[in-house]
Amino acid sequence: MITLKSNREISGMAHSGKILAGAHLALRDKIYVGMDTWEIEEIVNQYILEHDAKPSEKGFEGYKYATCISINDEVAHATPRKGLKLKNHDVVTVDFCVNWHGYESDSAWTYVVGESTPEIDHLMDVTHTALYLAIDQAQVGNRLGDIGFAIQDYVENENHMGDVRDLIGHGIGPTMHEKPDVFHYGVAHKGLRLKAGMVITIEPMVNAGGDWEINTEVVPETGWEYYVSGDGSLSAQYEHTIAITNDGPKILTSQDPVGDAKYLWQD
Repeated sequence: MITLKSNREISGMAHSGKILAGAHLALRDKIYVGMDTWEIEEIVNQYILEHDAKPSEKGFEGYKYATCISINDEVAHATPRKGLKLKNHDVVTVDFCVNWHGYESDSAWTYVVGESTPEIDHLMDVTHTALYLAIDQAQVGNRLGDIGFAIQDYVENENHMGDVRDLIGHGIGPTMHEKPDVFHYGVAHKGLRLKAGMVITIEPMVNAGGDWEINTEVVPETGWEYYVSGDGSLSAQYEHTIAITNDGPKILTSQDPVGDAKYLWQD
């Protein structure tokens, strides 16, 4: 069932999203060559708790951590790992959810460790641009296919990269994962029609090598499954929580109040 959120509920989710965005901003300048991925977990977890909120992923379906931390060819759902040190040129995606007094938010962001390269810059730019092209399609009266097509057309047709299809966005609130499923590929003008009050995540994952397929890997100690690019290429992801309103799409997890000005939720 798809739940339509009231303005009060969206305002609560926006506050949750502000905490989440703040954690990303706190992390942004702290990632360095030689950093242990466990330190990322601790920074995010502590920030969330200090802001009167909870890390939603802890305890969800047996997951033990506040964050998912995926590095280089890891596409999604990889865990923080004690003793794993970040290296120069590593591409790191940090994904997590926040629950503030019952209001959920979800956002992932990709970072480069140390020095970047033209390949990494291009991958990150394409993925970030694809996210915002899709957000622009999250309009009342449009369809889910418009969101998916915007991502797929830009990633695959314009940039010849791999638009991951097996992992998707979703509705959110009051629980982390709800209907509708939000695919990152599709046919324009097809699919579920978007209505005011829907809150969804849009979270394109892009493989630099041009292959959209992914493989499943398993953490031996825990049996936890995560995903890597099928061709072994670098992967990036950007994700926002979006409220669909009569005034257009509103980003509830914005890290950039200037650049995102037209998308900001106003209480």
